Amino acid sequence: MSNAKSPKHIAASLTELWSPRVIAEVDDSYIKVAKVQGSLAWHSHDQEDELFFILQGHLRIEMDSGAVELDAGDMFVVPKGVRHNPVAEQECLLMLIERKTTQHTGGVVTEKTRSLADQLRAI
Repeated sequence: MSNAKSPKHIAASLTELWSPRVIAEVDDSYIKVAKVQGSLAWHSHDQEDELFFILQGHLRIEMDSGAVELDAGDMFVVPKGVRHNPVAEQECLLMLIERKTTQHTGGVVTEKTRSLADQLRAI
């Protein structure tokens, strides 16, 4: 039997911002955690939805149609094809559920973009 994991504790232990790490997989999806602060980048995922679950702190997800404000315990699914930009004014811990094919910042590449190999590194 595997050991239980605490996504919140794993996310809190991360030292890099905006660098999601894979902590589990379920069928064709990865479960990821991240520590974030500031703004990521405007991007979209043309073929995949993206679930954000807030473990600690506050996250605003800006979209062309408006923004959604999320606090600890809240979740939101950004539908495929929707341009969005996650923003955390203060440090925020989050969990993501994404298909294994989801690119970190979609087709947009910035200094914060992480490859799948980076996201799969041991914690």
